[in-house]
Amino acid sequence: MSKKRFRDIKQGKQKIEETSIKSSRPYASASSKIKAFLTDAFMLVMPIMYIVFYLVMDGREGFAEHKLLGWSYILVPLVLIQTIFMMKAAQTPGYRAYNLEIIDEKTGEKPSPFTIIFRNLCAILSFFSLFGWLLMFFRKDSKTLHDFLSHTAVINKS
Repeated sequence: MSKKRFRDIKQGKQKIEETSIKSSRPYASASSKIKAFLTDAFMLVMPIMYIVFYLVMDGREGFAEHKLLGWSYILVPLVLIQTIFMMKAAQTPGYRAYNLEIIDEKTGEKPSPFTIIFRNLCAILSFFSLFGWLLMFFRKDSKTLHDFLSHTAVINKS
């Protein structure tokens, strides 16, 4: 292969070879990820919130007085439950309903338990910053901030 000179490329004598590698993975769309998130919110978060509000904190007033403690009582079990679901089948109930699956971006397989825990913790931080979740609307692969940090991807299950 001969050396490519800028002048030859500019004049069209030689063509630039494209080295971009397009992934053949069927990344999940933002709309299906939002639907799965809402399904998980009603199936996982709402029962936990009900238990925390009325059984642990003795009503909304108790929760209002101790919001930080109340949210920690909600988020810790949520992360544990989501981690168990993802370690077992790489899917939460919402992901299963919309035929989505989480994979390790490097291997294409189910992520390791540490990666899943790290991803779920980053998802909570990403949710509170709001930027991490909005990122999926500006990318073709619909990756969120916690997907970048944990090197995972949400794909359509084949």
